[in-house]
Amino acid sequence: MTINDLYIRTQDDLMDGVRELGILPFFVNSLRGFSIDEHVDPGIWFSGEEGPWEWKGPVINELGCAYGKFFEKKAAYISPEWFCHFANYRRDGYDFDARFDDGLVFRGDKLMYDLIDANAPVLSKRLKFLGNYRKGGNKGFDTIINRLQAQGYVIISDFRYMIDKNGNEYGWGVAEYSTPEHFMGSAFTDNVYSCSPQESYERLFEHLREILPGAEETAIKRFLG
Repeated sequence: MTINDLYIRTQDDLMDGVRELGILPFFVNSLRGFSIDEHVDPGIWFSGEEGPWEWKGPVINELGCAYGKFFEKKAAYISPEWFCHFANYRRDGYDFDARFDDGLVFRGDKLMYDLIDANAPVLSKRLKFLGNYRKGGNKGFDTIINRLQAQGYVIISDFRYMIDKNGNEYGWGVAEYSTPEHFMGSAFTDNVYSCSPQESYERLFEHLREILPGAEETAIKRFLG
């Protein structure tokens, strides 16, 4: 399957896309045509019926895939197999403790990671409370959580909805954070460092060339970061 074969009308279409493509951004990005946004039936966007926004949590949990702001500060799905290579490349082969021991971690990142690691899965509201991210407290929640996702240390493991007095869900889904180690277990920990970060990068690059016919190599390299 290439991105040109993708057309999303149902949740099953979306899951098939994530399974077969392995990497699937949600929003328009620097690689033209490489997003759910550009391949979804317009009739299901904010139509009053469930669509890609509401399917995020079910897709994550059905496939056991990673979801988060991994590329260009924008959200994407990555299948378990390809997330191992993504994390290995972005982590540069370091687990978080080793990165910290080598002085490569900001203090705020260490606080955030430790809170998520100890409480996973944890809703963003709870995480902000635990870390004292409020007026007069710690700052930079969004910057830190996005950086940890981009580095492959933190993922979004679900979206939870508020429940009204009649038991109905409402509002936007609240992100639930975890580490891939917690969420994916041995499927991740047994494979994430199985090759060099450079080899993982090369595999990611070749995979994107395969599923994105016509994409320029320089554009793919820029997208991978």
